Amino acid sequence: MAKKFGKKYTDLVKDIDLTKIYESKEAFEIVKKVSYTKFEGTVEVSIKTNANPKYNDQMIRGTVVLPEGTGKEVKVAAFVSDDKIEEAKKAGADIAGNEELIKEIQKGEFNFDSLITSLDMMRDLSKVAKILGPRGLMPSPKAGTVTNDISYTVSEIKKGRVEFKLDKTGNIHTILGKTSFDSDKLVNNLNSLLKAIEDSRPSGVKGKLIKKIVVSPTMGAGVQVSV
Repeated sequence: MAKKFGKKYTDLVKDIDLTKIYESKEAFEIVKKVSYTKFEGTVEVSIKTNANPKYNDQMIRGTVVLPEGTGKEVKVAAFVSDDKIEEAKKAGADIAGNEELIKEIQKGEFNFDSLITSLDMMRDLSKVAKILGPRGLMPSPKAGTVTNDISYTVSEIKKGRVEFKLDKTGNIHTILGKTSFDSDKLVNNLNSLLKAIEDSRPSGVKGKLIKKIVVSPTMGAGVQVSV
């Protein structure tokens, strides 16, 4: 059965060839046109790779600071020892602490989008791992959220650092910015992400790593970008 779309969607895409592969700047111009949220939409990207997540030597995971930012204000919490609290706050952490932060998490109070900690504090934080894990908030070395350089990490996340990782189908999904961004800014962010993915190329993947790239707004059509 063919998928049915609403009138607003069909009106926006009626003059656009969604089967075509576009150069990145033109693709983003189209994405901005076909977004139909009443609020400022987010521009997302889906990247199909030739990596097979069943094999350890084909896993892809890393972080990248998008040069133009994400357009989203990220609230950062730092789970640190008492002597690091002031350092974390000066770097821009919205919340910094230890035992009080544990109590808030246990109560189900999550006043942050990203949680970072240092290696020496992981043991203390592990008591709430089962609460943080399902929400994707448990710090991890692979995600760059377990670090001994708290100031640097807080600053990077605030600037627009995003995580990318391979899902079970061999795809990578993340955000690139807002629909209000100039298309050139979205191109810069996409190029930085693609470079970071290529730099994280696993040894088990031979030949071409990226097969397909599709960019889309929060609500609207997906547009394929030339690889």
